[in-house]
Amino acid sequence: MTRHFIDLTDAGAHAIAAMLNDAMARKTVRAGWPKGKADADAPLAGHTLAMIFEKNSTRTRVSFDMAIRQLGGTSIVMDAGSMQLGRGESIADTARVLSGYVDAIMIRTDDHQKVLDMAAHASVPVINGLTDASHPCQIMADLLTILESGKALPGLKVAWLGDGNNVLASIMEAAGLMEFDVVAACPQGYQPSDADVARAKGRARVVGTAREAAEGADVIVTDTWISMGQAHAETKLAAMMPFQVDAALMAAAKPDAKFLHCLPAHRGEEVTDAVIDGPQSLIWPEAENRLHAQKSVLRWCFGQL
Repeated sequence: MTRHFIDLTDAGAHAIAAMLNDAMARKTVRAGWPKGKADADAPLAGHTLAMIFEKNSTRTRVSFDMAIRQLGGTSIVMDAGSMQLGRGESIADTARVLSGYVDAIMIRTDDHQKVLDMAAHASVPVINGLTDASHPCQIMADLLTILESGKALPGLKVAWLGDGNNVLASIMEAAGLMEFDVVAACPQGYQPSDADVARAKGRARVVGTAREAAEGADVIVTDTWISMGQAHAETKLAAMMPFQVDAALMAAAKPDAKFLHCLPAHRGEEVTDAVIDGPQSLIWPEAENRLHAQKSVLRWCFGQL
């Protein structure tokens, strides 16, 4: 059976733990190596990953490209505008065609249904590089970063500040699988759906003030307030400002609390410079960990974990 990584539940808690352990081990072994050098075992030698982008990308594009290279494979990068997909060819037909050329497909797009359709018609693994509904690869990197900071996942309190978006949806899904708690502070009109909250299996709740979420938190997470393609920026920014992560809010969390942000950041909006550049921020290791986590996601898709 083909393994797709559309959401975290596709893998499950046991496999997520195995992927995180594999990512930490492979990252440790590579310390000091040139980035382009393949892992000693090159477990995906001969394999090719197709990457489809319908949304702009820095971290997803580079991290997946380097991930497959370090695993011994190769990649083909495609922008939808330069493919027949951009001229009306269906997702289903694209999936069938690419399945004859490559060993796996990663797609970064808007409508979550596109990824589901790709997986339904592909005979090779399909990986969700981001949709409007979820961002599982980012959360794998976040979990890896949290573990590296010395914190265990079970019983952890994660505070989310700002928009009830796709990243929060995947964090709440992870909470239900890995047994940590999420308290999300979101303004009225921008709260997560009941369905997304339910993915946490009782381990997530939504509150109305930033301080209530931050108090006693082990990790504080935020994201850009205005996602790609969103309009009504001024109205949304005004609603979000009380949820900005600043030094006072970080002080409400535990003394050893860490700050995460999936980037790109809009400094002075969702987070201040003092926090994002401060000693509690782990944003740069978090960004690098997209690479290491996704290597293990790829290995899982190919049945190696």
